[in-house]
Amino acid sequence: MAYEIKRFPYEGTVDADGHILEPPDLWETYLEEKYRARALRIQVDSDGYEYLEINGQPSKRSRKGSLGLLGAMGEENMRPSPDRRYADNFPFGASDARDRLSLMEQENLEYSLLYPTLGLLWEVELTDPELSLAYCRAYNRWIADFCRDSGGKLVPIAQLTLLDVEGSVQELERAVKDGCRGAWVNPFNHNRVIHGASAHDPLFAKCVELDVPFAIHPTFTPHAAAAGIFDWPREGRAWGEAIWLRSIVQQALISFFSLGTLERFPTLRLGVLEAGSGWIGAMIDRLDAYTDSLNIKRTRAAEVFRRQCFISGDPDETAAPHIIAHVGDECFMWATDYPHPDHPHTWVDDLTLYAQALPAGTREKVLGGNVKRIYKLEG
Repeated sequence: MAYEIKRFPYEGTVDADGHILEPPDLWETYLEEKYRARALRIQVDSDGYEYLEINGQPSKRSRKGSLGLLGAMGEENMRPSPDRRYADNFPFGASDARDRLSLMEQENLEYSLLYPTLGLLWEVELTDPELSLAYCRAYNRWIADFCRDSGGKLVPIAQLTLLDVEGSVQELERAVKDGCRGAWVNPFNHNRVIHGASAHDPLFAKCVELDVPFAIHPTFTPHAAAAGIFDWPREGRAWGEAIWLRSIVQQALISFFSLGTLERFPTLRLGVLEAGSGWIGAMIDRLDAYTDSLNIKRTRAAEVFRRQCFISGDPDETAAPHIIAHVGDECFMWATDYPHPDHPHTWVDDLTLYAQALPAGTREKVLGGNVKRIYKLEG
């Protein structure tokens, strides 16, 4: 579905979390030969519906036929159909680098940091550390190639897995040499080791050594994360889980404070993405309240967050502009999430209202200055 492309009125604006729709044969093309028979791929069932195949098995989490909806921005009909194929419904700029640059020019975006789409779906079902790392390597090679001739305007971010920490350390070094400007991981861990645990210190140390940011980005999350608490009824589950994702990200973030990770690595730049940003003030206040009431000898969370952390919000957030000054305007950025269907294509209108609520100096930081500084996009 085509939509009107609008131009954002402020210069120097950066999309901190845009997405691409990967080619269906990415993993078959970019995986090392020994893994290609187990590639992530799109297959078609006997009824004509596409489905995602992970390690030779049909996905249990991705609804059959749903892949054709991944770029269906603004469409009223979001029902799977054999006639809706993934590669037939790419919105403008979602899968071609030159088109993405053209879209950015029309929208007045200076840079766009890019994250995957199919790459957000597989790790929830794959527990094999070796193949998980191989899937990450294949994507990272491809996204570096995708962005290579963009003059730095398209910014590749490496996908890593906590299932193989040492392997991810090696892959991060390789990917950064290949052009990636940071790394991200999902908000859960099949090993059940929370993100800020010392078991992951080698990866944080490598981020510090390479001077690149490390971020947590939502993906499909195991339903078992709610086991023992409640079961989502089938009706409304997808809607509920879309909101619930931010609570998983919050738990991962809290671990970096409660386990002293950010104090062990005082120059690590840590980000949380696509989970909203208006909640961060209340969480930091609560962390510091406990620090004070329990007389814990630790640097206050507000100080640590302002020193080392960043958070990306949505253009249609209404609370965030009122929280930025309290938390620190050097910590906030925004994202389009383009071309995913769960975010509106009218971001220009929403972000204009967001920006107008900010003082001029804060506006410059939130719209683009913070991303440029944290990811070292200039100079």
